[in-house]
Amino acid sequence: MTPARSASPSPESLVPGPAFTWPIRVYWEDTDAGGVVYHASYLRFLERARSEWLRAQGIDQSRVRADLGIAFVVRDMSIEFLQAAKLDDELDVELEPVERRSASMTFTQCILRRSDGAVIARARVRAACVAAADFKPCRIPKTLFVENK
Repeated sequence: MTPARSASPSPESLVPGPAFTWPIRVYWEDTDAGGVVYHASYLRFLERARSEWLRAQGIDQSRVRADLGIAFVVRDMSIEFLQAAKLDDELDVELEPVERRSASMTFTQCILRRSDGAVIARARVRAACVAAADFKPCRIPKTLFVENK
């Protein structure tokens, strides 16, 4: 199957590069009864930033799944919770790709409170490429990146 043009982003995609930042505002749904961000909400914030980073690279995950038959899933993650974010906080989620392997990418991510620059959480995330049909690991297609020169 020949991938559609929209599923084949620029050759620079998925090559480790500079940090990417995605803004987040804390809503009621993100907090516990005390108005403090519930720990699992931070995982959603990190995921949104990774998804938006892919989009910024020209990678439409739905098209990649449909045209190339692959998906990206979190393989492992370590996270440090350093401070609490609260209702209505404006946060920035920073992402930096730090390693690309044949079937996975590793990112460092940091959640900061915009008002004071406080580091709320830090994470290291490895996302694996899998076949969409059976979720078995597979190589990241070369159409999504070029080798470092």
